[in-house]
Amino acid sequence: MPDNIQLLPDNVANQIAAGEVIQRPASVVKELMENAVDSGASHIKLILKDAGKTLIKVVDNGYGMSETDARLSIERHATSKISKADDLFSINTIGFRGEALASIAAISHMEVKTRRSEDDVGVRLVIEGSHVKEQEPETVSQGTTVSVKNLFFNVPARRNFLKSDKAEYRHIIEQFQRVALVHPNLQFSLVNNERTIYQLHKGNTKNRIVEIFGDSYKKRLIPVESDTSLAKIYGYIGKPEYARKKRGEQYFFVNGRFIKHPYFNHAIMDAFADLLPEGYFPSYFIYFELPSERIDVNIHPTKTEVKFRDQKALYSIIGSMVKQGIGKFNLSPSIDFEVDPSMDTRPPKNPSEVTPPQIHIDPDYNPFKKQGEQQQMDQFRHKKNVDNWDKLYKLTPRGEEENPSQQQTAFKAEHITSDMDNRNQQQSGFLQAMGKFIISNVKSGLMVIDQHAAHERILYERFIHRLERKKQISQQQLFPKNVTFAAGDAELVRELLDELRAVGFDIKNSKDNEFVINGMPADMDENEDVEGFLDSMIESYRNNQMKVKSSKNINLAFAMAKNMAVQQGKILTNEEMQAIINNLFACDVPDWSPSGKLIVTIIKPEELESKFK
Repeated sequence: MPDNIQLLPDNVANQIAAGEVIQRPASVVKELMENAVDSGASHIKLILKDAGKTLIKVVDNGYGMSETDARLSIERHATSKISKADDLFSINTIGFRGEALASIAAISHMEVKTRRSEDDVGVRLVIEGSHVKEQEPETVSQGTTVSVKNLFFNVPARRNFLKSDKAEYRHIIEQFQRVALVHPNLQFSLVNNERTIYQLHKGNTKNRIVEIFGDSYKKRLIPVESDTSLAKIYGYIGKPEYARKKRGEQYFFVNGRFIKHPYFNHAIMDAFADLLPEGYFPSYFIYFELPSERIDVNIHPTKTEVKFRDQKALYSIIGSMVKQGIGKFNLSPSIDFEVDPSMDTRPPKNPSEVTPPQIHIDPDYNPFKKQGEQQQMDQFRHKKNVDNWDKLYKLTPRGEEENPSQQQTAFKAEHITSDMDNRNQQQSGFLQAMGKFIISNVKSGLMVIDQHAAHERILYERFIHRLERKKQISQQQLFPKNVTFAAGDAELVRELLDELRAVGFDIKNSKDNEFVINGMPADMDENEDVEGFLDSMIESYRNNQMKVKSSKNINLAFAMAKNMAVQQGKILTNEEMQAIINNLFACDVPDWSPSGKLIVTIIKPEELESKFK
């Protein structure tokens, strides 16, 4: 019987290794930028075309490489950062495996130009699928330039699994931000399709955060710091009032590298537990500095997972540090140096200037007449609101028919008693239970409706209808709202501008990542935090896009409905319950919410009677 085990060819082995390290264009960006940081560069430039599918170029002014080093750099496990196994426990660089360039070279057309300061002439290498096609002297500036073209040209299956250019670009933005945030002492720039997106200057940590996420972060951040024998921990947390319904700006950095750590994340969330509503998440930028022998970074090829020797102690330190920062923020008086002196309401320094309070009497005041008129006015307003409540919730069904009873529903019309349509019987016709369910007496038993799921279904079909017909129903704002998004979110908003306008947003991209909102959907509460809503909607859209491949219309309608639907725990009036029931049974699919949750169920009389036997 012949032997079956054989050594794989180098090119096949390199492609397998590349599959672990290089998953998408953003992986290339991460590896090349980290190499540029390790090279001692003070300025790093990232240039993209077609979200990295056509070109990814990283230019740095670091030490550069000799001709021999440049040739060895594309070989597997060739590195200048470690030389023996013990070095794995004292790593002071971001990269150390020696796999990045070899993996990238195996699945792309790569060009490397590099020169050291002591050399008069540099070198240029051209590599295609791990094979060096050209190597020649080149007159280049000090540092290294790596150009990656036609990524996954020899792995078509992997290329076919890439998302759209905009989706891949958002991943690249995320990787760029992670590297830039942890190195505020370096200059970074990002150019996408010949358009400058970021031009980050050398500065401190707070300035870098503000440069990346916008000027609004100047007032959002609370500094935190703890210096112990185990580690020095510092950074910024977001003020509780700026928490959002998405896991947005949450970053941990250890010795100059970005990491993910659910355990430490729990420590921060626990510190905010009594300050945030359920479903809201704070921002944080936390930096660790500790001896390299106390951590193990050699766990995963992406190097985003790290093990800490003193994990439990650090958990306690983080929680205490965050609570202390929040406490100082709440207790410290704020000083506003921009107060207009004419608006100063502090008491005068000279006691003689104090004006004693005075009592003013209206001799024509008649409390009985006033009260009677006020009661009449209140009764009039109440009656007017009740009489016109149904107009606020009027739903226009698909097609030309406007009678909800003509729609096809899973529950027949005779299941609902006349009490539902009798305005005088509303008080006894509906009951809200646990702040979650609407209960009504029907012929076949008790009908129980999940209020959030029902409203979600109503809004979903309403938005789908508007998106299909490009029907805009918007309420204009008296004062336009300026909203600034992170670069990745801003790109997604630009992608959805037409759809957002179709559902009722009057929104324009004023400059870069800033948007002006002149109007909101008519279904939205006028007191709604527009910025917070859009953040939550974007997060829902992105998460749903990752789970299910659906059209933009379906994803957007689902994200909008999920975040606008009445929440569980909200107390509803009889009129609101009536409107939800009427609109629900006018829907095409009243039984199930867009997320697949059951909306309506009937508890039969015999089921109830069996509970009392």
